[in-house]
Amino acid sequence: MNPKPTIKGRGAQLNVHNKFFELSHEIRDDFLEYCAKEGEEADKNKTLYLPVFPKTIVNKVESPDVGMAYSMNMYQGCEHGCIYCYARNSHEFWGYSAGLDFERRILVKKDAPKLLEALLKKKSWKAHPIVMSGNTDCYQPAEKEFELTKQCLEVFLKYKHPVAIITKNALILRDLELLKALAKDNLINVNISITSLSETTRRVLEPRTATIKKRLETVKVLSQNNIPVNVMLAPIIPSINSHEILPLAKAVSEAGALSIAHTIVRLNGAIGEIFTDWIKKTLPDRADKVLHQIESCHGGNLNDSRYGTRMRGEGKIAEQINMLVRLARKKYFKDKAMPKLNTELHEQYKDGQLKLF
Repeated sequence: MNPKPTIKGRGAQLNVHNKFFELSHEIRDDFLEYCAKEGEEADKNKTLYLPVFPKTIVNKVESPDVGMAYSMNMYQGCEHGCIYCYARNSHEFWGYSAGLDFERRILVKKDAPKLLEALLKKKSWKAHPIVMSGNTDCYQPAEKEFELTKQCLEVFLKYKHPVAIITKNALILRDLELLKALAKDNLINVNISITSLSETTRRVLEPRTATIKKRLETVKVLSQNNIPVNVMLAPIIPSINSHEILPLAKAVSEAGALSIAHTIVRLNGAIGEIFTDWIKKTLPDRADKVLHQIESCHGGNLNDSRYGTRMRGEGKIAEQINMLVRLARKKYFKDKAMPKLNTELHEQYKDGQLKLF
């Protein structure tokens, strides 16, 4: 296998039509030919950071099978470029494509820390774990410049409020001291996403993410500092990483993870077209096989939106995957468990300091 994406450093290889728009944008062959003759770049492939100013930052999650009640996202869009990412569809609500725009038009919510603090100070707010990155990665490359995740962690610490993080970036270790301070009061848990032990697979599936070696090291460092870590083996994609479930579980358990979670890939909305285009360009030798096996997990479709089955799939292949994950838990996580986050302290710190009376 020698995968070669057409657009270097990106997951998606095209911009698909935004379903909310009447008109569509197309790059025609005659335009590409003109650019080639003139020595011009048809597509500069640059990332743009665009400020946006929402009125709120914390969202109540209505989906019953997601496993979180509240989430927040400092960034919309994600430069990591994971080809399978379910969050791509949300970019259409902002007026962009779920394809390349999702990776190259990053919306930055600079007021996120202030909005979070205003919420936590409300008398009506009752402490409940808030998940950072319910949609897009809070430690994506934009975080190096804007540090919004770090500022929000400082707010959570100030008000002694529980928070969970989902990321696949080793940049989280920059904030190790903050995480350690939160962990002292059982106010933090971290979910690290690791989808493969193969760098070749990682590079084509998730082109701008941290290497597997760095992610395993991140699990180890966090665990050594008593910060609870769950590893997301997600998504499992038949014939791409489905054969790695047991070795992945073994590796993350040895690194100190307390648990694992998984989903079976589903290509909802525009992602079906994006993934199909990508795999036929990048892995043409196995494209049809992978697509047919994904369909076999979702009743003959690339997507299944039914709560309860959409994450776990159905059929023989899905059953085999789910059985392997259960076996992995029994084999490598028998005496391990993630602790429940502490929601008892926040009420005493509503004004940012301990109330004595």
